[in-house]
Amino acid sequence: MKAVQVTEPGEPFEVVDRDVPDPAADEVRVEVDACGICHSDVFVKEGQWPGVEYPRIPGHEVAGRIDAVGDDVEAWEVGDRVGVGWHGGHCFTCDACRRGNFINCENAKVTGISYDGGYAEYMTAPQEALARMPEDLDSVDAAPLLCAGITTFNALRNTDARAGDLVAVQGVGGLGHLAIQYAHAAGFETVAISRSPDKEDLAYDLGADHFLDASEVDPAEELQSMGGARVVLGTAPSADAMESVAGGLGVDGELVAVAVPGGPVSVPVQQFVTSRNAVSGWPSGDARDSQDTLEFSDLRDITPEIEMYALEDAEEAYDAMLDNEVRFRAVLVPGE
Repeated sequence: MKAVQVTEPGEPFEVVDRDVPDPAADEVRVEVDACGICHSDVFVKEGQWPGVEYPRIPGHEVAGRIDAVGDDVEAWEVGDRVGVGWHGGHCFTCDACRRGNFINCENAKVTGISYDGGYAEYMTAPQEALARMPEDLDSVDAAPLLCAGITTFNALRNTDARAGDLVAVQGVGGLGHLAIQYAHAAGFETVAISRSPDKEDLAYDLGADHFLDASEVDPAEELQSMGGARVVLGTAPSADAMESVAGGLGVDGELVAVAVPGGPVSVPVQQFVTSRNAVSGWPSGDARDSQDTLEFSDLRDITPEIEMYALEDAEEAYDAMLDNEVRFRAVLVPGE
């Protein structure tokens, strides 16, 4: 098979021929239809994740079809359409797993980091890492939903916001353009916040009820004029941008970070005390969460904006992603 690997940290991607892997007893083999490129792939590319063994094939936004199953696999069959996201498996025995909190497994595996991922024509994955994919959901649309999609969908649905509440999405990018769609579909009064005024029309097309140009107005003041946000979802990795919206929370409002800025974020503590505000973070989720994301996205016709690249063009796609030249998610398609 063709695959794209990182041979040594910091080196360019290498297109190689590899033997098609055989699944272990508790694994399946997936024929990859599409694999999204995520900023977190930098962990492998630059050697920023402890314990990564090289060479390694990255990729944790994998959409495909089961090609073979291990001897102990009973819940999955050859031909099943599946997705494999960031959460690449868990131990079942640690305290977190015994409570069903698989995303916080003490021995969790990460797809494309703990084992080879989806920058290839085939990959193997533990059966507990699989999300069932709706048959009519296009693979190239599904792939980014397994990271950017689940991260925003799962974060929003685990807040205390209810239909009709004011929910703001800070950032209209790779995460934010999906978060706006999910917030709208969930029945929230949706506010899109961006420092790029040229994204206003897009924000409304995605379902936003309001657009705040943070380069021209104080977004916190504007949110307060609307009654205060129940939730502000931080999707752009900028401490300044998150700080600029923290003051826009209403009573019992929550700033939920899903993007990670390079530095600390300051908040107006007096307001947070008097209005019972909070700051929290949310990781992506486990395979069942990924499946919920795919099913909801299919139900409500929520899709990412993507640019497709051939597998052999992974370096070009990765660089375009890092340079913020992709609108909004780059997807590798083997055979293109």
